[in-house]
Amino acid sequence: MASLPVVAIVGRPNVGKSTLFNRLAGKRISIVQDEPGVTRDRIYANAEWCGHNFTIIDTGGLDLSSQDDIAKNIVKQADIAIAMADVILYVVDVKTGLLPQDIEVADRLRRAKKPVILACNKLDNYKEEELYQFYELNLGQPFGIAAAQGLGVGDVLDEVVKHFGERKETDDPDAIKIAIIGKPNAGKSSLVNRLVGEERVIVSNIAGTTRDSIDVPFTYNKQKFVLIDTAGMRRKRSIDDETVERYSIFRTIDSVKRADVVVVVIDSSVELSEQDVKVCALAHNEDKPVVVLMNKWDLIEKDNNTMQEFNKKLEIDLAFMNYFKPVYMSALTGKRVDKLMPAVLEVFENANKKITTGQLNDILQNAYLVTPPTSKSGRKLKIYYGTQTGTCPPTFTLFINDQALVSDNYLRYLENSIRKAVDFSGTPIKILTKSKREEDL
Repeated sequence: MASLPVVAIVGRPNVGKSTLFNRLAGKRISIVQDEPGVTRDRIYANAEWCGHNFTIIDTGGLDLSSQDDIAKNIVKQADIAIAMADVILYVVDVKTGLLPQDIEVADRLRRAKKPVILACNKLDNYKEEELYQFYELNLGQPFGIAAAQGLGVGDVLDEVVKHFGERKETDDPDAIKIAIIGKPNAGKSSLVNRLVGEERVIVSNIAGTTRDSIDVPFTYNKQKFVLIDTAGMRRKRSIDDETVERYSIFRTIDSVKRADVVVVVIDSSVELSEQDVKVCALAHNEDKPVVVLMNKWDLIEKDNNTMQEFNKKLEIDLAFMNYFKPVYMSALTGKRVDKLMPAVLEVFENANKKITTGQLNDILQNAYLVTPPTSKSGRKLKIYYGTQTGTCPPTFTLFINDQALVSDNYLRYLENSIRKAVDFSGTPIKILTKSKREEDL
């Protein structure tokens, strides 16, 4: 699957871009205020319309004639959003009418050579004649909307999604998608090229060479895969606000969301950094099975205990995702490269693994007998039974007597008990609880 289509919302100040953004996002993300220049940076969120998933970007109000530094920066931010967009949603204000600034912005948008949908906002009482003036922008049919009330927004979205047709459903349903993520210069692109056996993506020791997510299909043991090479994720404060790199990071997040397995590439020749941990947390927070690939293993001076020492340190630093699967290799030399794909397949299969209700309840009963939960106010948690209710990640629902008696510590204990009995290495698992009266069982 290609990255989600991107829709950039642009216009001069105070025409209601953020109100429309919040309407499409379904929640209040952008600050809405009757003051020009409130939105200065690009803000993004995911949206859905009629089965089409896409990303919307809110931008600051464009004042192309201003020499103010803030106004200039807003224009730069908007230009980046326009460059990344598949469709541009241009918002104007019916109440103020067509202004010279609107014409300037329209001229700029035409030069981008992207589909532009013209949304004429604040048309609270629909009068078609109020839209006629906006034909002067030469951007096609103007759509009258009232973003605050949601009036006419559906018609605009119908027009927007018409331009997604070429990008929709490009997935091979039989292919396992692997997102390759990590800090810049960790060896992600070298890894992709090593796996596919040819130079498919640019390899350079200059950090930031990969600027967007790149899908590379290949086959391993007759199984189809898609490798998603992503931009290196630097610390947020290290990224210039005026570069495309912020959008590259967003594309990486999108790639993780659509992946079946995430491979986090870490440079083993340097100390594990805070940013390495944050990259791992990204995959963990999306509930993805994870292989932690310690790359550049050829640069490490080793003895018989080196790998065990690295594993112990990783277990400490990545304690929040103690299920991860470690692999040590060198993408550059190919040493131990044969260890990666079996690990990817293992964690993928574990994420899709199902166990019987009988097996699960045997595990829960034994765990309960060995370490029963502590009492709260004289009452003790009872687990009537459990069943597996999902995969990717494996999800288990326990039917209990009272939600108030459940503690995070005891749930972690139960998770560890399940993991000791069944191999779920490489994948997170979820344990949900649901109260049920004993007489209803």
